[in-house]
Amino acid sequence: MRSYQILYLVVALALAFDFTNGWHDAASSIATVVSTRVLSPTLAVIWAAFWNLVAPFVYGTAVAATMGKGLVHLHMVNTYVLLAGLVGAILWNYTTIRLGLPCSSSHALMGGYAGAAITAAGFHAIILKGWVMPVIFIFAAPTIGLAAGAIVTVVTSWVVRRQPPHRVDRWFRRLQLLSAAAFSFGHGTNDAQKSMGLITAALVASGSLNSYRVPDWVIICCALAMAAGTMSGGWRVVKTMGQRITKLQPFGGFAAETSAAVTLLGTAAAGIPVSSTHVITGAISGVGASRRFSAVRWGVTAQIVWAWIFTIPGAALIGAVVYAAFRSILHV
Repeated sequence: MRSYQILYLVVALALAFDFTNGWHDAASSIATVVSTRVLSPTLAVIWAAFWNLVAPFVYGTAVAATMGKGLVHLHMVNTYVLLAGLVGAILWNYTTIRLGLPCSSSHALMGGYAGAAITAAGFHAIILKGWVMPVIFIFAAPTIGLAAGAIVTVVTSWVVRRQPPHRVDRWFRRLQLLSAAAFSFGHGTNDAQKSMGLITAALVASGSLNSYRVPDWVIICCALAMAAGTMSGGWRVVKTMGQRITKLQPFGGFAAETSAAVTLLGTAAAGIPVSSTHVITGAISGVGASRRFSAVRWGVTAQIVWAWIFTIPGAALIGAVVYAAFRSILHV
């Protein structure tokens, strides 16, 4: 297969991955606003898609740069490595979607990419220092989200403590439109940039770009693919996030989305690839725990955490097997 054909296939699969990302991770980004009945699923998707699209143009593409050139030495891999990494991530995503588990598409992509790169060029293809913060934030991001969710809930509860419940509900139904926008914007600064990073890496590896910079057409295509994925499915994940962890009202939805948005914007500014799924899960748990510890179904949360832990090694194994198959069949 010719190099330009492989490049086209990488771009197509990256957009397919964004579709599954939208099916999976972006479903988490609208779970709270749908579950509280502030917006219908269709309107929530349109609202989320708009802010996902705007975010990279406003906030920059630091996370895409980390993903594309900060984890693996680009000069040591080829487009087949990127292709195998994408296939590994997509297969992992599909498996967890079928199980209804909101694990991280971001970490699936990182794992698939790393597994293929190691199979192709050995462990020295990995930029170890580039992995430190992403791995730490597998656990730090939901913890920060949980703490922030609890704090925002307590503070806002104190602010509205003298107001009648029907007025509080009406206020936070309106405010949740803003918090949902902020969270989707945060999602666009982080999760939506992972495929952008790999497409740009493929363009550099194939010689189509002389230096690493994310083209505008890549940003637009990835954002649109993610929106299409959210429109097509992911409602099992919405149910898990918005109903099974804890019961949410507009007040709690606002607190969860606001705290998650702040966390995502902070990590995006630092160029740290984190998962919006991890952050919003922690934030929702924090909102529930601030009311009472038993309000959170910790058994569901534990299942989600185990899925997070196994995502990178699981996707890496699949990526490695896929690249090994390419090498055996195509002699790359």
